[in-house]
Amino acid sequence: MRDQAGLRRARRLGIGAVVVLALAGMNGPWLYRFGTERYHQYVINKPEYKAANGHWDIVEFPKEYRQDTIHAVLLHTGKVLLVAGSGNNQDNFNAKKFDSRIWDPIKGTVKKVPTPKDLFCTGHTQLANGNILIAGGTKRYEKLKGDVTKAGGLMIVHNENPDKPITLPAGTKFTGKANGKTFVSKDPVLVPRAKKNFDKSGRFLGNTPGLGRIYVEAQRSGTKYETGTQDNYRIQGLSGTDARNTYGIAQKLALDKKDFQGIRDAYEFDPVAEKYIKVDPMNEARWYPTLTTLGDGKILSVSGLDDIGQLVPGKNEIFDPTTRKWTYTPTIRQFPTYPALFLLQNGKLFYSGSNAGYGPDNVGRDPGIWDVSSNQFTKLPGLSDPNMMETSGTVVLPPAQNEKFLVIGGGGVGESKLSSKKTRIIDLKAKDPHFTDGPSLEKGTRYPQSSVLPDDSVLISGGSEDYRGRSDSNIKQARLYDPVGNTFKRVADPLVGRNYHSGSILLPDGRVMFFGSDSLYGDKANTKPGTFEQRIEIYTPPYLYRDSRPSLSGGPQTIARGASGTFTSQHASTIRKARLIRPSASTHVTDVDQRSIALDFKTSSDKVTVTVPRSRDLVQSGWYMLFVDDDQGTPSVAQWVKVP
Repeated sequence: MRDQAGLRRARRLGIGAVVVLALAGMNGPWLYRFGTERYHQYVINKPEYKAANGHWDIVEFPKEYRQDTIHAVLLHTGKVLLVAGSGNNQDNFNAKKFDSRIWDPIKGTVKKVPTPKDLFCTGHTQLANGNILIAGGTKRYEKLKGDVTKAGGLMIVHNENPDKPITLPAGTKFTGKANGKTFVSKDPVLVPRAKKNFDKSGRFLGNTPGLGRIYVEAQRSGTKYETGTQDNYRIQGLSGTDARNTYGIAQKLALDKKDFQGIRDAYEFDPVAEKYIKVDPMNEARWYPTLTTLGDGKILSVSGLDDIGQLVPGKNEIFDPTTRKWTYTPTIRQFPTYPALFLLQNGKLFYSGSNAGYGPDNVGRDPGIWDVSSNQFTKLPGLSDPNMMETSGTVVLPPAQNEKFLVIGGGGVGESKLSSKKTRIIDLKAKDPHFTDGPSLEKGTRYPQSSVLPDDSVLISGGSEDYRGRSDSNIKQARLYDPVGNTFKRVADPLVGRNYHSGSILLPDGRVMFFGSDSLYGDKANTKPGTFEQRIEIYTPPYLYRDSRPSLSGGPQTIARGASGTFTSQHASTIRKARLIRPSASTHVTDVDQRSIALDFKTSSDKVTVTVPRSRDLVQSGWYMLFVDDDQGTPSVAQWVKVP
């Protein structure tokens, strides 16, 4: 009887849709669109459609909890940390309105979290204890050329005294020896002492000055205060040896565009206390940095714009969670901002070439393998569309042991209209690793969001053809990538378009959340300003529309590398896979944390015993989601497991 009733309901809906479509010819395009949309809703909500293609749902927070989310991190509590900072809104920045939220995707609750600094465009990664290291952010918003009223730029302060460093306070005045123009520093600067140089016999060769970098600007507005060439600058307020040993050198100081400036501040976010904890600041200010967890649990911080608004000059640094302090790496290597850097099982880092822009188009753009300890960089050949790697995405294909990577889409440098349809695959375990093309996307795609699923497929969704969705170019399409068959399968289309400042996160129940989008314009003609997308969207994959899913419960909360843990499952005999998935920390199409690790396992009666691999470079210390999949490819709800 239920089947017949369902059939009658389907017939009624179908007849209604046909009637609407018939009437559309008489009543114009509005009625046609209404009928088409109604029929579309009917189709995408049919059980058989969901089972084949999945389903999308929109989550909208109450008005007082909405924010312009730029960053999202899955916490080991199962909740999601959503960070806006000022949310790419200068009014918020000026008002010091910095926002974060904690969202519980199961209970549907959302909570405001006091946010100590502007963490807009920060970097983040999970620490071994489960806290989230968050470093960098925004010190100053960019100013376009027409908005800059005071000439300014970078002043390099030289200290030729080998006996002591010198600190210059904010407000220090620099006067050009040739041009006679005076500029004022915006911040204090510590200039290290000069380095004494000796040859092998001990003969003194002279000093290398200590250098400090500081942003300066003219005291008054106007073009007459610009400079056209390099000049040496006398520092007012100094006397004696300090005056003789300390001076400034600046190139052109002008009314050019001034980029965003970064901050040094760093915090640990405690998922249990749900609060930020201040730690020692970085040595370098950074805006748009990448934080990558190393095998020893330390964190490498790379790239970003500094407190002058220039690309950090290759001075990378490491955070020690034990001391909560930062130290420079011994050598210099420069990358564009938000470089996609992934830890390999030999302890080296793979750089796919994916990045978020900023910096010269000929520096740090080539993909390769980077040995941080020796600073050796081995380039990797074969990358297609190499001039369109900005705003591309990179994902470690499952299982992570295989060290195969997928690079998705991308666009030209800066605000270029160029975008790539390409996907590129590289197998780093091959005898001669090189990129080959994978299946093409339907459209050139900047800002693709990608998440590894527990059945080993990869969900790829969204993006836009043009820079920041310009000309109404958002792509409302989603695909599942099969790493074994190297194929795409088109699935249900998302309801919301997402481009710049968007991302995706795999949740412990196997669904995927999507956040953010920051369109430059709100219309196809590019005449109206865009609005930030504050809604979250949830994709429920096809595997969750099957009749049942395997259970998983009990078991230890901690499993050491090389050790085993036993869990209970009423479906143990059907288990075919076990995966340990590191939770995502996503922003700007960059998520170097997510990886899915295959576990050896055995079953007996209602028990499943899994074994964690021994390699610390494969399995970094921290919290993971443990999924098991049955013979239909349906995953369990994850159990949280800590690897010490």
